[in-house]
Amino acid sequence: MTTTYRSEKLEQAFAALSANYRGTDIDLYAACRDRRAKTPVATGDFMNSIGVPTHAGANHGHPTFTLFKYNDVKTVLQDSATFNSRFMAKGFGSFFSADGLVITAMDGEAHRKARGLLQPVFAPDAVLPWRTAIEHQIRDEFILPLVPEKRADLMDFALYFPIRVIYGLIGFPDEELGNFYEYAAMGLTVLAGPKLDPTEEAASRERAMKATNTLYEAVMALVKRRRAEGAPGDDLVCRLLRAEFEGRKLDDHEITTFARSMVAAGGETTTRTFSSIMTLLLQRPALVERVRNDRSLVAKLIDESVRFEPVSTVKVRQAVRDVEIRGVQIPKDAMVQCVVASANRDEEVFDNSDTFDIDRRQKPSFTFGFGPHMCIGQYLAKMELSIAINAVLDLFPNVRLDPDRPAPVIAGSMLRGASSVPVIWD
Repeated sequence: MTTTYRSEKLEQAFAALSANYRGTDIDLYAACRDRRAKTPVATGDFMNSIGVPTHAGANHGHPTFTLFKYNDVKTVLQDSATFNSRFMAKGFGSFFSADGLVITAMDGEAHRKARGLLQPVFAPDAVLPWRTAIEHQIRDEFILPLVPEKRADLMDFALYFPIRVIYGLIGFPDEELGNFYEYAAMGLTVLAGPKLDPTEEAASRERAMKATNTLYEAVMALVKRRRAEGAPGDDLVCRLLRAEFEGRKLDDHEITTFARSMVAAGGETTTRTFSSIMTLLLQRPALVERVRNDRSLVAKLIDESVRFEPVSTVKVRQAVRDVEIRGVQIPKDAMVQCVVASANRDEEVFDNSDTFDIDRRQKPSFTFGFGPHMCIGQYLAKMELSIAINAVLDLFPNVRLDPDRPAPVIAGSMLRGASSVPVIWD
């Protein structure tokens, strides 16, 4: 197997991040099903109760309520006037930016203006010109070299290709490929900052801030270089340098901060999603044949997979006024934890909700968010996933799970995915 893209630091950081949000070994979906039936609006931090540090942690000093039903989660996520995200600037967002310049922590006019500058860069027609380069990176650099091996663990390259793609899109030169994965390891260190134990969090914050400062310096140097060149390229930094909304452009600090946040957000979530998609597909040999013979089904496969196994199981908001949900009084400033994994399997919304079925009539799921904070990069992520899935089916004839290796298991209470997906092919 090719080893040109291996990084021990990155693999260790990914494993540490997974462990940080793994939680206790419970059947998450059974627990959520029980809550939907008995306490659809629960008092307390559900994720914390199963060993997961979240945005709704005790550091905020406010009561927490947890929602499990689809329509309740939808109501909260789409109403940023009542349930906002600004608290994240002082909590998780502070691991990325001391001045609160994190789009997921913005609301109202500030969020509208920031999204107005960023959204066009990631619109479907805007990411399409990147497709040829992304196909080359995924197929030729990662998957094609494995073909003679006849067996592999898909995670051996799944951890790397999304990072390779995002760093190429940001505009780092290819000759600095070795640095890409060092930077990504730093990004994962930042994501793993929140801890349940305050003492551990203090040490984790120190590590995270060191990593985020190093990342900032690397991206800022690139931004300054591209601005001096006149932003002539089609990479992300050049696009952001040229972006304009309502007569305003981004300054170097804003571009650097936004691009830096993508280092973490643009990599590991795609890795985990790919691992779950391939696990769900390969567990069903008949479905593998259907998708291999009809590639129009790849989009349905992705949509159903992210409904059935969302990579991030919870999203948190804060009430800006007293509000009532299903008869439960939620006071102003309370944290509202939306369990996406539960909402995506609400039996009142999805028929046979615990069945994986790519032929179902798709309804919006909340894996990529909903409302004002819908994930900006979802079209790019889906493009990467589609390219990777098609490449595996094209280049690995009769690909199937390796019978001599442990079967893949999708796990994790907060960040879900398979840590290993061993396969063989003819």
